Amino acid sequence: MNLRLNVALAVWLASSSLASAQNSPPFPDDLVSFKPVRAEPVFSGRGTGFWDTKIRERGWILFENNTYRMWYTGYDGTREGIKRLGYATSPDGIQWERRGPLIDNLWVEDMTVVKLKDRYLMFAEGKGDKAQLLTSSDGLAWKREGALDVRRANSKPIPPGPYGTPTVYFENGVFNLFYERRDQGVWLARSRDLKVWTNVSDEPILSPGPAKHEDLMIAMNQIVKRGDWYYAYYHGTGSPTKPRDWCCCIAASRDLIHWTKYGKNPLLPVEQNKSSGILVLAGQNAKFFTMHDKVELHEVEVK
Repeated sequence: MNLRLNVALAVWLASSSLASAQNSPPFPDDLVSFKPVRAEPVFSGRGTGFWDTKIRERGWILFENNTYRMWYTGYDGTREGIKRLGYATSPDGIQWERRGPLIDNLWVEDMTVVKLKDRYLMFAEGKGDKAQLLTSSDGLAWKREGALDVRRANSKPIPPGPYGTPTVYFENGVFNLFYERRDQGVWLARSRDLKVWTNVSDEPILSPGPAKHEDLMIAMNQIVKRGDWYYAYYHGTGSPTKPRDWCCCIAASRDLIHWTKYGKNPLLPVEQNKSSGILVLAGQNAKFFTMHDKVELHEVEVK
C-alpha cells in the first residue's frame, strides 16, 4: 500500500511540475538581455535657447521604410514650460535629424503611436496627466481628438484625477489601454470605437513591488507579443526621494490581465537610471531604446 501511495505521489508531483513549467512564462534572451551600443546618448535636449532645451518622459519610435521615426517631448527646462511634440528621423538609430515642434501650443508627452493601415493614432498625456488621442495621416500633421473617456467596469466615469502614460496595444479589433494613476499601479481599459474605454477591472492589473527597485511606483511602456505570450516593458522606482532612480523591467502574460514579473528584473542596473524603455524591431534586428531624459541605444546581448 505504501509503495502504491509513493508511486502515485511521485507521478502527481512529476505531472504538477510539468504543468507548472508549461504555465511558467518564458523570457527569451532577445527580450531581456541588452548592452549599450555606446556610452553617450544618441539623442537628447539641445540646451539653452531651443524649444527642446530638454526632453522628457517616454517617446515613441517606429521603423518604417528603412527609417527610424521618433516622436518625443521637448520643453524649455522649466517646471511650468509647455511640453511640445517633436519629431526626428534616423537611418540607423544613432544619427538623428530633428524637426518641430509639430504642434506649437498643445501639451503632449508620454506618447504611444499605433499605425493602422494609413492612419496614425497617438495616445499621449496632455496637461494634468490626462490621456488624450491625436490622429494623423502622415505622422507629422496631428489633430487632437480629445481626452480619453475612461470608465469603471460598471461604465461609470473613473474618479477624478490624473490618468497618464497611456500604452495601447491593438489586436482583433480591440484597443487595449494600459494607464497609470500617480504611478501607483497600471490599469487596463478596452475600447472598440476609440470613444469609450471600459476598465477590465477597477483594480490594477500590475502593481509596484515586491522587489525593492520598483516597490514605490511603476508605469507601462510597451506591449510586445511573442507566440502565445504578451510581454510588457515597464519602468519602476523604489527611490524614496527625488531625483528618483528609475529602471526598466519586463513581465509576461497570456491574456493581458494576469502578469508574471521577470525574476531577474531590472533589465539594466538601477544605478544607470534608465527608463521608458521600448523595443524596436527592424527586420531581424532588435534595438532597445531607453528614453528619459535622454535617448540611449542598446542591442541584444549574445550570451
